Amino acid sequence: MPQLPAPAEPKCKILIYGINYAPEMIGVGRFTGEIGAYLAEQGFDVRVVTAPPHYPGWRVAPPYHRFRYTHETRDGVNIRRCPLLLRTDMRGIWRLLAPLSFALTSAPIAIREIVAGRPSIVLCIEPTLFVAPTALLAKLFGARAILHVQDLEIDAAFAMGHLKGGWLKNFVSKLESWLLRRFSRVITISGQMRQRLIAKGVDPHRIGLVRNWVDLAKIKPLDGANGFRGELGLRESDFVVLYAGNVGAKQALEIVLDAARQLIDLPQVHFVIAGDGPEKQRLMQSCAALSTVHFLPLQPEQRLCELLNLADLHVLPQLSGAADLVLPSKLGGMLASGKPVLATADSRTELYDVLYGTAILVPAGDSSAMAREIRKFVAEGAHPGLGDGRQLAQSFARETCLAKFRSYLAETRDQGASFGS
Repeated sequence: MPQLPAPAEPKCKILIYGINYAPEMIGVGRFTGEIGAYLAEQGFDVRVVTAPPHYPGWRVAPPYHRFRYTHETRDGVNIRRCPLLLRTDMRGIWRLLAPLSFALTSAPIAIREIVAGRPSIVLCIEPTLFVAPTALLAKLFGARAILHVQDLEIDAAFAMGHLKGGWLKNFVSKLESWLLRRFSRVITISGQMRQRLIAKGVDPHRIGLVRNWVDLAKIKPLDGANGFRGELGLRESDFVVLYAGNVGAKQALEIVLDAARQLIDLPQVHFVIAGDGPEKQRLMQSCAALSTVHFLPLQPEQRLCELLNLADLHVLPQLSGAADLVLPSKLGGMLASGKPVLATADSRTELYDVLYGTAILVPAGDSSAMAREIRKFVAEGAHPGLGDGRQLAQSFARETCLAKFRSYLAETRDQGASFGS
């Protein structure tokens, strides 16, 4: 009798559970979407429970629906989307009600995926930590529960004033610490966030570090004329200061606009803010009289490289109080474009340490220092001591970071049953 072939090894099942996912073009959704697509390419059976795409504008556009449960397949990934409570003004308590609504509407779907699908790994994404209790349920069914921390949302909520201190901060912080310690592994995006997690009680040996990445094949220096200059009515001789990303309170774009006001005597210096978000309309109104400030909508992926090459100088503003709550994901693209970067970062922060010797650094929140350095850069045509941003971007390479992420998943999956209990 001919020998029968050995049965194929079943695919490792992974459930990704988080409020943001592709096709969101920036932020957590983009990176989580790339994780899902990459794992599917690597042979994982990937399922996702998420919300309809809504970031950064906090609105849901057709063909997606805010109040419906829907199903789709994207990049080989099976995706279930759950209703989400949103409104136009998402400040204050609404920044918490939206993720809480998702946690409630998604819980039955996630539980069904866990109980019926029996994934080996449940990858929970923060934000939002509201879904953590449901994700941790997977441990009762033999799965490993892994938390990917993109943003310390509890710390950010207090730092940005969405929540007040006192007894509430004490209660929420204790609950957060209890939840964090229950995960088999926690993966985060920066060393400072790792230190904060340790301070919250997470075992250092359970923490992995994978920076948010950039695709160096897609984002690279370009030669020749830039189409955005023509669209904005700018000359080749004009100096463009570019911010590209989310337009929200945490991005501290008032600093950039204040610098633009201080440089109004240099009509050849133009500030371009490209992106979308809850603060965009207010910022546009506040600088309507400034002819040197321009706004662009969020650009499709196929024009991102061209957009980043529009810059003569990238700016990365940060608020002092929130500077180490997250390492901005837009940094990799700025560096990969090969254009100079000016960042507001205090000397004790990780952003400062990462960019020291490569970017122009001024104190967080200091618009006068930003304006002064831009003026100096324009006058001198360069900046002494700036390193090679493209070279630094190699440490953010997509292939390297995603392979490291996968290795953490495999290592955690193969741990003994007591790991993370």
